Amino acid sequence: MRKIKLSVLDQTPIRKGSNSTESLQESIELAKLADELGYTRYWLSEHHNSSTLATGSPEVMIARLGAETKNIRLGSGGMMMPNHSTLRVAENFRVLEALYPNRIDLGMGRAPGGDRLTAHLLNPSNQFDPKDYIQQLRDLQHLFNDEPLEGISQAKVLAIPIINTSPDLWILTSSGESALIAAHFGMAMSFAQFINPTGGAQAIKNYKAQFQSSTELQEPQTSVGIFAFCSDDEEKVERAQALMDYRLLSFERGQFNKIYSYDDIKNEDYDAQEWQRVLHNRKRMAVGTSAQMKEKLESICEEFDTDEILMSTFTETKEDRFDSYKLLAKTFELKNLL
Repeated sequence: MRKIKLSVLDQTPIRKGSNSTESLQESIELAKLADELGYTRYWLSEHHNSSTLATGSPEVMIARLGAETKNIRLGSGGMMMPNHSTLRVAENFRVLEALYPNRIDLGMGRAPGGDRLTAHLLNPSNQFDPKDYIQQLRDLQHLFNDEPLEGISQAKVLAIPIINTSPDLWILTSSGESALIAAHFGMAMSFAQFINPTGGAQAIKNYKAQFQSSTELQEPQTSVGIFAFCSDDEEKVERAQALMDYRLLSFERGQFNKIYSYDDIKNEDYDAQEWQRVLHNRKRMAVGTSAQMKEKLESICEEFDTDEILMSTFTETKEDRFDSYKLLAKTFELKNLL
């Protein structure tokens, strides 16, 4: 029986009737709780031009959370690299690593984390060329290893501060293509099942088969990201399932900036085509009682051949969100893994 590691993916959701300030304060509380409960890592996402999510700056939040926690790894899930200068990312994460040695993860993606206009404003030089992302990854490895950048100049450009440790490098992917990029660079890989519910197991298989060891990582390392909710109150499970079903379907309808409560959607009727989309989207999540979640998460780990699951949890109340993580920590005996 494989030992399963559980981690948190915090997308800093804003509930109906709440606001960004409350959401960010909740993230601080949740990170402290996850640290106490024995979760492996706590990642923050980067999103832009959204009224339903609270932060586009995971690196800023990591700095705060590091001061509030002791053991849990902290990272980006992820830095959307085309929005950023490579050197700036390297220096930001070296500062974080210097502050919190051996606790920092740099998770990276190539999506903009928002619409194309916003991405252009974040980085006016962004050409939206996939080759640029590849070059950024190559440059990052050189910068973290204090090596000259290829094709820039003969002078060595150093990412400061100069330190003896380095953040762990992760590629976030919802496609097989980025899995192969992770394998080529010898970086860890997290498959975003919560974005794309198909092809994850094969992507991880291909990643492991093609993996080339690097200075940063000798053996392949993987995780799978899902939406998740756990409660032994079956009514809360049903409400959470219904709310997540509607939320994902509303995204497909182009409604990205609306916040719903259960009362808003409880009488929603789906036609046959919409119901098929609901069933398809349920592959992006795991929702259930503690007994059901133990079976579901163990099944995911077996199917994907991984030992770690990152969970993003959206709930009607802070208490339900925190209780979900508490119940899962107890179910999987996370403190015994410390």
